[in-house]
Amino acid sequence: MTTSPNKTILISGASIAGPALAYWLRKYGFHVTVVEKARAVRGGGYPIDLRGIAMDAAARMGLREQLMEAHIRTRKLSFVDRSGKIVGSVRPESITGGVEGRDIEVPRGVLTTMLWESTRDDVEYIFDDSIESLVDSDGGVDVTFRSGAKRTFDLVVGADGLHSNVRRLVFGAESQFERYIGRYFVGFMTENRLKLSREGLCLNAPTGHTVVEYGVGDDPPMVHAFFSFSCAEPPLLGKRDLAAQRKLFEKEFADVGWVTPQLLDSLRRDDTAFFDTVSQIHMPTWSKGRVVLVGDAGYAASFLSGQGSSLAMVGAYVLAGELASTPDHRTAMASYERVMRPFVAANQALVESGRKTLAIESEWQLKLRNLTLKIVFPLLDKLKLGRFIGRKNRAATTAIRLPDYSALVS
Repeated sequence: MTTSPNKTILISGASIAGPALAYWLRKYGFHVTVVEKARAVRGGGYPIDLRGIAMDAAARMGLREQLMEAHIRTRKLSFVDRSGKIVGSVRPESITGGVEGRDIEVPRGVLTTMLWESTRDDVEYIFDDSIESLVDSDGGVDVTFRSGAKRTFDLVVGADGLHSNVRRLVFGAESQFERYIGRYFVGFMTENRLKLSREGLCLNAPTGHTVVEYGVGDDPPMVHAFFSFSCAEPPLLGKRDLAAQRKLFEKEFADVGWVTPQLLDSLRRDDTAFFDTVSQIHMPTWSKGRVVLVGDAGYAASFLSGQGSSLAMVGAYVLAGELASTPDHRTAMASYERVMRPFVAANQALVESGRKTLAIESEWQLKLRNLTLKIVFPLLDKLKLGRFIGRKNRAATTAIRLPDYSALVS
């Protein structure tokens, strides 16, 4: 059982890091409240990966079997040219470094729902609300919510993503910590015109434009679509100005080729389209006083790393365990950083591997990638040396040993 006097904890964010942290904190005897600006747990969403040590964290939560049952089991990812002709195909594990039979890919909403169902009976959830202000003192954190409610907690955790509200309130402007990767993207849904079944198709143009269609499951009626393009500076557009966002992508992708015209038409009609920068978060410290950050709020790795969800699951496990291990929150937060920082650094570095495969930005990069698809991957498979593909990724996903906090369970 926890020896910490900091018994009441407020978590901002109910996606992955927040509920995972809430699960462990309750196991250790804390009283946990989660506030989420959405009206309910968000279902749906693009597929996410859990690899390496993150699967060990999930197993300790008793979720491994459920996750394996929900595993998407994508068969292949194919790369096409402007006319739609296939240049080459690979197994997803060849890119991600995942281990078949161990690492998994699931719809994001499946994982968020599992975490919600694992915590809803003994964690207080407040939906359709957010933190308006925080006042940190020796005795606790006085919180004013957007709804006008006021409460005091021993500790506050920001688990509210890349554009963290808690980070902004406590640490300052996002611009201090954002490391822009040089790309802008949109994700949306479209009809499965290409009859995709457990597979993805990707077009990379040497101009830096990427088009993806991704079919989850067997013959789905709708598939995930994705546009991204390179730009030196993030577009200065209001995030809620969907019309301006759509116009930007219509202009950028007007002459890219393949099925882009049909996808642009779907983008015009999809009110759930999600626009954002490809960015990471780098901070000198993840805690200040009685406030600490976990997951993307503190160390977003970007989707090009493929490790955002894994970092969230592992970070939540370690933060909860350290808070339960010592009565002094400052010591606990410092230990959390000491354990997690090497793992975070290794996984944030994977963004370069993702760029080489999925974010082509020149003619020579495209030729080199296509040559690799046509010659290198098939040769390694023929020589049964496929284990060497993605080994850097595998090393990063296992670059931590989970501490054993089982003696702390109340």
